[in-house]
Amino acid sequence: MTRIENVLYTGKIHTTGGREGAARSSDGRLDIKLSRPGSSAGTGTNPEQLFGAAWSACFIGAMGGAARALNVTLPADTSVDAEIDFGTTDGAYFLGARLNVSLPGLPRDVAQALVDRAHETCPYSKATRGNINVVLALI
Repeated sequence: MTRIENVLYTGKIHTTGGREGAARSSDGRLDIKLSRPGSSAGTGTNPEQLFGAAWSACFIGAMGGAARALNVTLPADTSVDAEIDFGTTDGAYFLGARLNVSLPGLPRDVAQALVDRAHETCPYSKATRGNINVVLALI
């Protein structure tokens, strides 16, 4: 396991009530209610949606780094649609993920190179590698 030598930022979140509770960051910028996935009860989001938002935002940042390294301009309308599955196998809970990446205007080979490089450098991709099923797709 790789250990961080230089911590750049620490996000601090206080959560109560689990999937039907609330989460608030220490700086107050995040203050949300939580609801169970797929539930019509409650007004909050769920951990899978939060994970998808965090991973897709980080992945776009990693593609920006890849674009700079490859001397390519990342399209202004770059987007990632994250789909995070929550399910069971043999009674145990698991996650799965699909990242559908849109890089309009870039040649497919260049876009694929950015996606591949971002998947190697994105901290969320590193954290999930070998732990959950992940599918990357250029759309």
